Amino acid sequence: MSTRKQSGISADEYKALLGHVSARRAEKVSEQAEPVAAPRHSTTDFTTLPGYRELQQQKAVANLIGLQNPFFRIHEGRAAVETQIGGRSYDNFASYDYLGLNGHPEVANAAKAAIDQYGISASASRVVAGERPIHRVLEKEIADLYGAEDCVVMVSGHATNVTTIAALTGPKDIIIHDALAHNSIIMGAKLSGAERRSFPHNDLASLDALLGSIRRGFERVLIVVEGVYSMDGDIPDLPRLLEIKHRHNAWLMVDEAHALGVLGARGFGIAEHFGVNPSEVDLWMGTLSKTLAGCGGYIAGRASLVDYLKCTAGGFVYSVGMAPAIAAASLAALGILKREPERVQRLAQNGDLFVQCARTSGLNVGTSVGRAIIPVITGDSLRASLLGHKLFESGINVLPIIHPAVPERAARLRFFVTAEHTAEQIRRAVALTAEQFALVPSSSSILGQIAGMHR
Repeated sequence: MSTRKQSGISADEYKALLGHVSARRAEKVSEQAEPVAAPRHSTTDFTTLPGYRELQQQKAVANLIGLQNPFFRIHEGRAAVETQIGGRSYDNFASYDYLGLNGHPEVANAAKAAIDQYGISASASRVVAGERPIHRVLEKEIADLYGAEDCVVMVSGHATNVTTIAALTGPKDIIIHDALAHNSIIMGAKLSGAERRSFPHNDLASLDALLGSIRRGFERVLIVVEGVYSMDGDIPDLPRLLEIKHRHNAWLMVDEAHALGVLGARGFGIAEHFGVNPSEVDLWMGTLSKTLAGCGGYIAGRASLVDYLKCTAGGFVYSVGMAPAIAAASLAALGILKREPERVQRLAQNGDLFVQCARTSGLNVGTSVGRAIIPVITGDSLRASLLGHKLFESGINVLPIIHPAVPERAARLRFFVTAEHTAEQIRRAVALTAEQFALVPSSSSILGQIAGMHR
């Protein structure tokens, strides 16, 4: 753990900073003598939406200190361990192609063959006329991986969580999720109409105590966790979760979006990692867009669950079927995952190397287990953004995660490590991060500099 002070900008300092920004913007407006726009009706003006003003203020701060927007950069080819942006090559730590299967010849050829046979789109919902043999084969292979009776794939990973949770629970039920659960889990819980509670991140004693106090007040209980948490790269204690869910007569749903291909000796996920029977988990959710080089999501579990979702989940019933080319590509990627466990082993070695080097360099990687997702916590959103900018100038592409996506004190750079990264790339990225971290000023220092500009 780093001994570096992780102190973010205070609320008063942030207000002062925005004041300086507003003054600077006012000066520019005065200099340019722009005409004043006619007032707009507050209920039809998009600029009055909650959060819009804060977004513009953040952009103004970035412009004032010469910070380029790190988001929506255009990649000019396949974003693998190296990527092309603006005609320049970068070492890429912003891709969740964890096993390097996106663009693998076998995967690409499977997609091309599916286009030749089925066309590009399914052209209808699967309920109506969009069902293709490739959908069924992919679902069977995913189900087999989890030892499940059946599986259903959907066109969006986010929508898979939303529509599944909303379909299974209602006003008489309660959904309890980890405090750091993905947005799709929270949105599904809200849409369901069920009671919703969260427990502190990975604090299963609190989950147990909460269930002990409220379980009798609800018909059904759905516990939702993630196999690998997408911001922190840590994992829950699955055996303990299973014990809790059995004792309190609850369903357990595990989101494997970042765990498939990452955890376990063969990459079969958190159940393999802990050596437990995957059939004990009621709902396995996952995505095709990470390890499986496609796009969409899946639910695996009992046949009765899948039958029910195929008839009631709006994100499946009222959505177009998965593009056959995507299904074929993910099926091919799944075959490689099962056939080549050495890819998973390389990923584990690379993750261990990154964490070891980072901790030796005094960087704070939090609670990451070193499997694919490794944060470098700065504790300061501006500092995270500036650090990412400096690394980009040095040929490393890594994105900042800043407030409000995470609390200010948890602002970070989030590194995605894959099986294809070289040891040299990892060591260079960590060394440059540590070097620039020592040079990049804190928000308080930046505030002082801006204040000086207006004296």
